[in-house]
Amino acid sequence: MKVAVSSTGQDLNALVDARFGRCQYFVIVDSETMEFEAVANPSLAAMHGAGIQTAQMVASKGATVVLTGNCGPNAFQTLSAAGVQVIVGVSETVKDAIEKYKRGELQASSQPSVPGHFGTGGMSPTPGSTPGAPSPMTKGQELESLKGEAQALGQQLDQINKRIKELQKKKS
Repeated sequence: MKVAVSSTGQDLNALVDARFGRCQYFVIVDSETMEFEAVANPSLAAMHGAGIQTAQMVASKGATVVLTGNCGPNAFQTLSAAGVQVIVGVSETVKDAIEKYKRGELQASSQPSVPGHFGTGGMSPTPGSTPGAPSPMTKGQELESLKGEAQALGQQLDQINKRIKELQKKKS
């Protein structure tokens, strides 16, 4: 069975990315053999529709399960329509998440875990609130969210620059 894991890196030791539609990579793992393929998320910087585009890409790779930190309503609906099971609240390494899934310790989600546009900042779930129902952030929460987004974007930029240098060396 193919399991797609939103990831901050390209191998089994990478951390699960809390974002689905705007994660850096997907590590697509054969849960029986643990063979995997890392796929850069082509919708990472999409202006609109990142969740839907990412969900379509994951489904086209043959994944039947997604493990991620959070999943918004559009991506959730697209994945569900494609017959892909969604499991949210995952936060360990890709390998540990797969092992937990294989042991039956992770439960499928019945609804999105965050409101739309969550990965772009501005809205955040509040403890005790209904998943998928937006709740305004305080200024402190927004500041922390923006700091996290800036750090994630910095890491993504580092990865892009690293890849550019690799490609430039190959051309020489």
